Amino acid sequence: MLLLISQSVPTLDQFTSLGMAGVMGAMWLWERRTSRTREEQLDEAHARIMTDRIMLDELMNVVKQNTEAITRLTQLAALKENHP
Repeated sequence: MLLLISQSVPTLDQFTSLGMAGVMGAMWLWERRTSRTREEQLDEAHARIMTDRIMLDELMNVVKQNTEAITRLTQLAALKENHP
């Protein structure tokens, strides 16, 4: 009965003739597709990190400037209190 089915369906014979080479080819194609997707994700993450880094640098500069201004104001207030 199996012989009758295999003779009546030529695609089954063609599919099995691919064998291991077909499986390896399919696995390679799948790996390439997932690798490409992963590379795109890494590129997007890198771009976000670089943008965040620039914004963080700007924020740190503002905090530094504010700290310096507060320090100067505190020193001036202390001088005024000591010299009425």
